[in-house]
This record gives sequence, C-alpha cells and structure tokens, in this order.
Amino acid sequence: MARSVKNQQKMVNTVIAWTIGLLIFFPVLWTVLTSFKTEGQAINDPPLFLFFDWTLENYAIVQERSDYMKFLWNSIFIAGGSTLLGILIAVPAAWSMAFVPTKRTKDILLWMLSTKMLPAVGVLYPIYIGCIKLGLLDSRLALVIILMLINLPIIVWMLYTYFREIPRDILEASRMDGASLWKEIIYVLTPMAIPGIASTILLNLILAWNESFWTLNLTAAKAGTLTAFIASYSSPEGLFFAKLSAASTMAIAPILILGWFSQKQLVRGLTFGAVK
Repeated sequence: MARSVKNQQKMVNTVIAWTIGLLIFFPVLWTVLTSFKTEGQAINDPPLFLFFDWTLENYAIVQERSDYMKFLWNSIFIAGGSTLLGILIAVPAAWSMAFVPTKRTKDILLWMLSTKMLPAVGVLYPIYIGCIKLGLLDSRLALVIILMLINLPIIVWMLYTYFREIPRDILEASRMDGASLWKEIIYVLTPMAIPGIASTILLNLILAWNESFWTLNLTAAKAGTLTAFIASYSSPEGLFFAKLSAASTMAIAPILILGWFSQKQLVRGLTFGAVK
C-alpha cells in the first residue's frame, strides 16, 4: 500500500514537472518555428503550428541586413569579461565572509542583495553621464564593468553559500602545512568548490548574455550585443515577427547550446552541499 502511494506520488510529481517544463519551453519553441515562416504565416489567425511552408528566407535577410558575428563577439566578450572579473573579485570576498566572519557579515550580505532591488532606471542618468565624461559610452569595457557590478551580489551570495559547506578542518590543515592565504584559496578552496564555482559562472553568463536594459541604453553601433541585434528588428513601421523570431533564435542559440552541454555541471553545482 505504501509503495503504491509512493509510486502515485512519483507519477504526479513527474507529470507536474513535465507540464511546467513544457510551459517554460513552449515560447522558445514557438519563436524557433515562427522564424521559419513567412511574415504572412507568422501573423496568421488561427496560428500555424507545424503545417506551413518552411523557409530560410528570414535567416538570409537577417544575415544580409546585420553583421551577426560582430554582435555575437560583443556578447561573448562582455558576458565572458564581466563573469571573469566578477569571479576574481567574488572568490576572495566570499572566502572572507565564509571563513573569517564578523558581526557585520550578514548585514553586508543583506545590503549587497538589497542593491538588486534598486530599479536600474534610477541610476541610469549618473552612469550615462559618467560614461560620457570618461569616454566609455558605446564601449565594451563600460558594459563589462557595469554588468559585473550588477551581478556581483548574486555571485558573492552563491559562492558564500558553497564555501560554507566546505569543512574548515581542511583549510586549517593547509595552514598548518604552511600554505599562504592565496595558496589556500587557489590550491585548496577553489578545487573543492569547483561545482559551485562552475554553476555560478554559468548563471552569471546567462544573466549577462540576456541583459538588455544597459546594453540598449549605453551602446549604439560599436559595442551593441545580441539584445541590440534583436531590438533592431522593431521599427516605426511595426514588428516583423518572422524576422524578429529569426534574430531571436540566432541570439539565444549559443547560450542554449552552452546550457544544454553544461546542464549536468549546473545541476551538480546548484545542489552542491545540499546533502551531507
């Protein structure tokens, strides 16, 4: 009886999980399908799901109209640069808070997290003026620094959570063996926290890759990312849904592929320390 109830509960959980997964995935699937339609088919009522005239015309037009590779390289440089810089800063910070806490450590962590609640538009004007004064408007360096600062609280919080699960006895043993502070972080702490660090890197890459507010407001033709590439297909004449879908598919494809091949590492990192 107990086994039957357990199997039924497992089946219900599986159905719920698949339902939620399909609901989340459907907009992505619909975008990809729309990218292979003509503009007329894209706005057809009722919508056409699979039975339509498949075409690659939208991808050809997008390639002719825009320099996709330039936008792709900008996204890789900005997302990768902000992630690398954030990790280099967050690892020592999280180590300090996890292994050398003070009375104010929790207050500092809460304050860092509270900065994520500030509307981005509230600080747009001073940052915009600052970029102009420093000659960093429409530059990749400015976006690397800004996106790093925006995501730094999340990076520190995640690493702090992972580091707390590492036994202090191991670090103390390394100190007794004569390891310096940096050797302790680089050769002892970091290898043990690789799953957590990897999942943090992946999450930050996704957040930086999908960032649109700052990239649209601080870039133009030179440092535009794939979010600007997508936005370029919205014009005063209206939305070209098929071409917009093709541009969106080309923009999300790299990060989807990365997420697909890294899903085991991501799950492993997100559950790091969950079971003792």
